[in-house]
Amino acid sequence: MAISTERAAVVVWGGGSGGVAAALQAARSGADTLLLTPGPWLGGMVSAAGVCAPDGNELSPWQTGLWGALLRALRLEEPEGLDHNWVSCFGYRPASAERVLRRWLAAEARLRWWPNCTLLAAHRRGARLTALELETPAGPRRVALEVAVDGSDRGELLPLAQAPFRLGWESHEQWQEPSAPSRARLESDPFFRQQPVQSPTWVVMGQLGEGGAPIKGSGLASPFEQATASFGLGRTLTYGRLPGGLVMLNWPLHGNDWHRDLDRAFSGDPGQEEELAQAMRQHSLHFLSTLEQATDGWLKPGHAFPGLTPPASAAEGPEGDQSLALMPYWREGRRLVARSLVREQDLLPQGPGASIAPLPFDDKRQVQAIAVGNYVNDHHYPGPDWPLAPKACPWGGRWSGTPFTIPYGALISADVENLLAADKAIGTSHMANGATRLQPLVLNVGQAAGLAAALCVHQGIRPADLPVRELQEQLISEAQAPAGPLPLWDTPWHHPDWRERQRSALLDPSVLGSDGLWPNAPESPNHQIPAEPGEAHWSGTLHPDGQGRYQLTTATDQWPVITLEPQLHRWLNQLERPTEVVLIGTANPWGPWLRVSRLAR
Repeated sequence: MAISTERAAVVVWGGGSGGVAAALQAARSGADTLLLTPGPWLGGMVSAAGVCAPDGNELSPWQTGLWGALLRALRLEEPEGLDHNWVSCFGYRPASAERVLRRWLAAEARLRWWPNCTLLAAHRRGARLTALELETPAGPRRVALEVAVDGSDRGELLPLAQAPFRLGWESHEQWQEPSAPSRARLESDPFFRQQPVQSPTWVVMGQLGEGGAPIKGSGLASPFEQATASFGLGRTLTYGRLPGGLVMLNWPLHGNDWHRDLDRAFSGDPGQEEELAQAMRQHSLHFLSTLEQATDGWLKPGHAFPGLTPPASAAEGPEGDQSLALMPYWREGRRLVARSLVREQDLLPQGPGASIAPLPFDDKRQVQAIAVGNYVNDHHYPGPDWPLAPKACPWGGRWSGTPFTIPYGALISADVENLLAADKAIGTSHMANGATRLQPLVLNVGQAAGLAAALCVHQGIRPADLPVRELQEQLISEAQAPAGPLPLWDTPWHHPDWRERQRSALLDPSVLGSDGLWPNAPESPNHQIPAEPGEAHWSGTLHPDGQGRYQLTTATDQWPVITLEPQLHRWLNQLERPTEVVLIGTANPWGPWLRVSRLAR
């Protein structure tokens, strides 16, 4: 069959969170864009992989860009709200995110989407990628391009493009990362060969029964005996509870994380990859079945991925709705050798408490930041938790990760002049990947990559030649999803001076200092905080414990109180004695906590 030839200015491979964000933003920024995905759904982690209780960027100062836009769209999409579990402040059905993403893509006339594609080859001329070859449902196709973006979970375009990448561990001696193993240990301990990347999970969805939890506590069968040892069966199940009693089973502690033969995922052999995928799927279905037995049927298979594959197992419902996610949750893959490298020490706070990580500068002392993350560094391997340098602080009644930024250079290939990374394949170390891999940051990194690609097409320049200040300004002034390149602890996305403070701090970062606070700006705890669907008034006595925790005693209950809003955090932080209050917020019985946004009086 003859190969059909197509052309697009920006071509994005991969349907991961960053890939979809890159394609969407490139099209919104005026570039003819083609998104190529290997499956039938969009979004990777946030939808098809079923990781629907996102970690990181939960505080309102970090709810910017496409991450913030998705969060606010999901609040409207889910009538029950997003407060349903204790691993995250947000929980939603996978199909809800898919609907939002499809609506966004369908609204862009410059964006084409080809699902169910297989990437066969990438063509280079010197230092430039010129075209991709694909197998598509319409037959083989060749796509010529100006800028290519890898938006896949495992960096799948990199080896075909002959773009240098890293895979696996680096020693402490290489970059002096505080939590990295020594060179001698890497060479002598077989663990590092057996576990080249962080363990992935194939998420499976359960459905909790109505009413209370008739859990007999009979224990779990092998190999999951220890999966509920830390928190008990009931608390383990509500870890990833979603609207409607759906449960995200993504439980790392002796649960359905997968630890074996992960080198097969990067072999380039489709047969080996499918064997690995089949083993992972069966492992997760076994975990679901074991939990169903332990709860005497109170937990059953959940129907979360409707109508995309014919029924093939007991985990699928009567209409073809299946409980097994459409793809695995890959925490790590190939990592681009980029113009900038994000190391563990680039993520760690400069001081104690609510401090920010050092900002990335170029040799002209210009800030290179294009996206903010704050997730604590979290690694998944078999056995004991890997010891990591701390990067969290008490904030708003709970613990939160301290913020860091991603430099633009981490998105740009050092070898292929028109290749950008938009998902987990950015230029990070293995250790830093534990904090840079989460959905919110990946969405905003993808947004920056898509915007950079469009600007390069319009100006006829290489990504390396795009002035970062221009990219930062375009992110801040973006009409539909303005994104903040800098971490400003006390300036939420809805603050009237948000854009101006971002611009001013980029011009003179010294105004922030290590605390990331805007100087001399006291504000009311109710300043410009928007209402949310489903919130209510809560009256009672608020008790501070002097250690950054708060409890509201009402006429009938006691609630731990948390907030994601900096204005209310400041107000709570100055409380010294019990105070009568009326708070506005949303109850999460599974946290359990009361998430409040402002004072009623």
